[in-house]
Amino acid sequence: MERSPILGTRGSPLALAQAHKVASALEVGNRWPADFVQIQTVETSGDRIQDRPLAEFGGKQLWTKELDRALMEHEVDFCVHSLKDVEAIRPRDINIAAVRPRGDMLERLIGAESIDALKEGAVVGTSSPRRKAQLLSLRPDLKIVPIRGNVQTRLAKLQSGEVDATLLAGAGLRRLGINNVGTPIPLEVMLPAPTQAVIAIECRADDAVTQSFLTIVDDRTTHTLVSIERAFTAALGGSCHSPVAAYAEIVEGKVRFRAQLLSEDGRDQVFEDVTFECADLDTPTKLARAMLDRSPDSIRSLFTAG
Repeated sequence: MERSPILGTRGSPLALAQAHKVASALEVGNRWPADFVQIQTVETSGDRIQDRPLAEFGGKQLWTKELDRALMEHEVDFCVHSLKDVEAIRPRDINIAAVRPRGDMLERLIGAESIDALKEGAVVGTSSPRRKAQLLSLRPDLKIVPIRGNVQTRLAKLQSGEVDATLLAGAGLRRLGINNVGTPIPLEVMLPAPTQAVIAIECRADDAVTQSFLTIVDDRTTHTLVSIERAFTAALGGSCHSPVAAYAEIVEGKVRFRAQLLSEDGRDQVFEDVTFECADLDTPTKLARAMLDRSPDSIRSLFTAG
């Protein structure tokens, strides 16, 4: 490439850590010199509004719309996102060119050794409808309160006693160099959000040059698995209000796919654990519709496809 490519990212500590990881991988993979990739921060609406849950004022597009604008106006060449924060259906002019290998997808409980060990009526801070519903399904006595801000802000609120415990993604903690904090929650207890722990790289769909150098750092196995998870969520027609969990992995050459839909209060849930071929995107789509068909109104009403 004749000039340095420009990478667009949010300016949070985690977003910048992920951006630098992607930039380094691109420099190594394309045999560019160190610091060849330029990193440009873009403030998003989600970063500006910190006093309300994301679902109350616009959903996931508040993490992406400003970066999308910068991309389409050629201010940046590509953007780096936490894929779980990216809408399941994207503009046709934007392409997920590459994803990096999946990190630690487990949730970490900070403030207690386990969910069972939380005191009666403990106050747990999370603004995620999925985490709230999953916690209440396991412990209806818990008091769930919204908590926004970056990882450091949430940890500070825990330290100040504002909440008794909180949940954070293991991958985010690791990427920030915050190790040995919190207790990993097994997948059998709490499934992650669809595409959790995956870094995605998007570019303009008509930009063949950028697409070509981004493809070099694409992890094909992870790309296949998150495509399955995103096909499932797209078929549901969910929003940030919709408590949904899903996780795909390769087991003995096939995809094992686990999915969970919950009511907002966690009292109702539908769960599936299925196996199918890696190239099969029809099964997760059909599974989403079948799960909604057998869901009670308390779940079905949270998804537009229902």
